[in-house]
Amino acid sequence: MVFNIGNQQGGVINNVAGDQTVRGGQSVHFTADGRDVRELVGELRTAVDGAQLPPAVAPEVRTELDALDDEVTRPEPDHEAVAGRLTRITRLLSSAGALVAAGTGLLGPLSALAGWLGTLGQPILRALGG
Repeated sequence: MVFNIGNQQGGVINNVAGDQTVRGGQSVHFTADGRDVRELVGELRTAVDGAQLPPAVAPEVRTELDALDDEVTRPEPDHEAVAGRLTRITRLLSSAGALVAAGTGLLGPLSALAGWLGTLGQPILRALGG
C-alpha cells in the first residue's frame, strides 16, 4: 500500500495500512524544536516586559500576547490564529524598534514559534530577517 499525503496538521494523525488498535488513548504535546510552545510564549512575554516598549504600543502587544497564550493552551491550537497573533506582535515590535534594540531576547522565541507554524510562519521569519 502507498500513501500519497501532501500535508497534514493535527494533534494526532494515524496513517495505517490495515488494522490499528489503540489502547490507553493518544495524546499530543506541542513543541517547537523540542521546546514547549507555551514555554516559548512565556519567554516572549518576559522579553517583551524587558523591552521598554513605547506606551502607545505596549498595551496592544500585551493584548496580542494574552490572546496568543490563550490559543496555544487549547488542546489543538488554531495555527492560523497563532500566525495572525504572532504576525501582529512582530509588526508592533518592529514598528517600535524593539526587535533591533532587544536582539535575541525577542528574536529567539519569535523565530521558534514561527518555525513551529511551518509554512504559516514563513512570512514572520522573513520579517525577522531569517
